[in-house]
Amino acid sequence: MIQSNTKIRVRYGETDQMGYVYYGVYAQYYEVGRVETMRLLGFSYKEVEERGILLPVVEFFIQYKKPAYYDDEITIETTLREIPQGVRIPFEYRCFNSRGELLNTGKVTLVCKDKTTGKLCPLPDWFRDAFKPFFKP
Repeated sequence: MIQSNTKIRVRYGETDQMGYVYYGVYAQYYEVGRVETMRLLGFSYKEVEERGILLPVVEFFIQYKKPAYYDDEITIETTLREIPQGVRIPFEYRCFNSRGELLNTGKVTLVCKDKTTGKLCPLPDWFRDAFKPFFKP
């Protein structure tokens, strides 16, 4: 299992009229967690794209529990539970406030797409191999 924790401070422009973090902002927060988790694998999104692979989102799910507010420091916990097989990469998320209260849970699924052809493709060996140190056989 791969797990990373990323901290973000809520900015004023990310809140709505009620003072809550606007619901759609969590997609961006999840992306920040995903980018940092990819770095644990040893490469950035930019490097993946330079190697000819695109990773579009095909599924986004979130369940809200509590709101976050302006200037709160939140932690995005990003988890990959297994080495991806085929074309899909499922990420799971939990967001917490600084008191450790669960704000939301979510899941985002990416697919592997060949940059040149635009067609779905299996994860390349170099990508899949990067997961192996995090998973015991």
